[in-house]
Amino acid sequence: MSRATLEQWRMLKAVVDHGGFNQAAAVVHKSASSINHAVHKLQDQLGVQLLVVEGRKALLTEAGQALLRRASLLLEEAASLEDAAERLALGVEAVVRLAVDQIFPPDLLAQVLADFSAAWPGTRIELRESVLSGGVELLYGGEVDLLISGMPVQGFLGLPLMPVSFVCVAHPDHPLHQLQHPLSLKDLQRHRQLVVRDSATAHRVDAGWLKAEQRWTVSHVATSIRMLELGLGFAWLPLSLIEPALQAGRLKTLALPFEGLRQVPLQLIQADPDTAGPATRALVAAFLATAGGSDDSVVAPAAG
Repeated sequence: MSRATLEQWRMLKAVVDHGGFNQAAAVVHKSASSINHAVHKLQDQLGVQLLVVEGRKALLTEAGQALLRRASLLLEEAASLEDAAERLALGVEAVVRLAVDQIFPPDLLAQVLADFSAAWPGTRIELRESVLSGGVELLYGGEVDLLISGMPVQGFLGLPLMPVSFVCVAHPDHPLHQLQHPLSLKDLQRHRQLVVRDSATAHRVDAGWLKAEQRWTVSHVATSIRMLELGLGFAWLPLSLIEPALQAGRLKTLALPFEGLRQVPLQLIQADPDTAGPATRALVAAFLATAGGSDDSVVAPAAG
């Protein structure tokens, strides 16, 4: 038994989409007789009537609707496959692997990826959200093409991206807010600190840990924020991520010297700039255009 071809299904879809054989012929640049032959041969092969002609208009039967619905998915997949093959032939990457530290502002990340998606719809993004040296480990292991990190990376040249401001915060009712003097390191060490775990598996660091008597370690910044809002400790967190909680009064900055503000400069690092494909280079340009030279700082509510 001969098999139905994608070309036959494509002819049938053209007839249905454009309302008849003559109309389809003008669009797909084939003769109406060849399209008619392809559709009738498809019906004969399947043993199912797919079309009925009413006046000058060709309409799908109920069986035709069900089968063409499934065939349309195959046609879309085939078109996507051909498009991917064409991009690969031109040297366009099928996927770009990206690691981004969780301290990078999520709104900026979403904007960059949305812009990239619009310009490069056929290239997939594999995003790894890392913490501290976790992204560096992925870069060294050859698992990512691009890395955004605030950690030093030996053997690679990074492009300066933006500084991320950190502040020390706790729930407004936390005991540290009740002290009537500027806080010292000893004051902080007497209370529980929430720390986000380094996502590296080999050599982890404890950046920001003040050697508090109690330390709770979590895997994601969002978890730390939720625990802070429940009054379970204090933490250093990116200002851009906790600004809504500060403005709403769910969190409050601690009364530390210099307003407890510190900054971490983020950099964008390419695994191999010399061999990077056009999509990878476009993503680098998108990050530099959106975040390069910017500052995530916002004015935080006063600690008092």
